[in-house]
Amino acid sequence: MSGDGEQKPLTELLAEASITLDASATSRDDAIRQAGAGLLAVGAIDEAYVDAMIDRENSVSTFMGEGVAIPHGTLAAKDSVKSDALSMVKFPDGVDWDGNDVRIAFGIAAKGNGHIALLSQLATVLMDPDKAEALREATTVEQVYALLESEDEDEDA
Repeated sequence: MSGDGEQKPLTELLAEASITLDASATSRDDAIRQAGAGLLAVGAIDEAYVDAMIDRENSVSTFMGEGVAIPHGTLAAKDSVKSDALSMVKFPDGVDWDGNDVRIAFGIAAKGNGHIALLSQLATVLMDPDKAEALREATTVEQVYALLESEDEDEDA
């Protein structure tokens, strides 16, 4: 078991090219494909991983509450992940996510068990209703980074 020890900050995993702040989606699967496209754009995954994100969603919803979903692939698709990364797609008009209103989808790609630490870091931000609301309202990449960075610094508190 080789662990890379230090968990990278969320801001290092979320490339500017993987952030879309004004998207619209016709369906949950369309939204997932857009989140997957953000991961593809930075070379973090193979195309097959996007299908695995939809497979995962068909078996277990990744809706987290607060208007946020965190689509990620199945365990079987780990080989399609080239590097740990996040994508963020914001849907100002919302997407019907199996009856839930989703405004933000964070796509997650992680090798090994890296997704667990990533999910934990993201959940810490998203479980704070004020931060979740600020993310839903964010209109610039800088605002997104500032919200995620504040969490990176809070870890030792």
